[in-house]
Amino acid sequence: MVRQPNIERRTALVDAAIEVLAAEGARGLTFRAVDEAAGVPKGTASNYFASREDLFNQVGGRIHTRLGPEPAALSTNMLAPRTREAVVWLMTEMVQRIIDDRTGYLALQELRLEATRRPELRAALTATVRANLEGNIRQHTGSGLPGDVDSVVLLYFSLTALIVEQLTLPDVLDGYELEGLVRMFVERAIPAD
Repeated sequence: MVRQPNIERRTALVDAAIEVLAAEGARGLTFRAVDEAAGVPKGTASNYFASREDLFNQVGGRIHTRLGPEPAALSTNMLAPRTREAVVWLMTEMVQRIIDDRTGYLALQELRLEATRRPELRAALTATVRANLEGNIRQHTGSGLPGDVDSVVLLYFSLTALIVEQLTLPDVLDGYELEGLVRMFVERAIPAD
């Protein structure tokens, strides 16, 4: 009988890998460091991941799950009237949710940097991020919210830069309120109702 891997332990190991990646960078992401961060016996991570490349790919998939909205919250939010103000609220909630998982987003930035050196990781991360962007476009345009594909792409890139700035050099934005910046981006990307 083939033993099935423990899904909870694998998830805990990937979450520990995210913590290591955010704190130590890609060079610090070793099986030993993951074992230590997860508080498991030495050798555990190497039993769950075929290679370091596999670990990087698992981290990439898990980060996007962690940073995504809770399905219940998303469905509740989609009951609101389809106005530009609703987009401001949704985008502000998204930015705050990502900032609240600082470690997850910093690990994603480390993965992006590592992808410049690892073609397999670049291909996997590109596919994941592209699918995420395409899903956001489909969700937005199919929901009846104001704005078109170009609006979603403009918001994607402007909010991505805002999040990176907020998480890495927050003092650059001294004097600016986060929600005010999000509102400005939405109002520039989507014409008035």
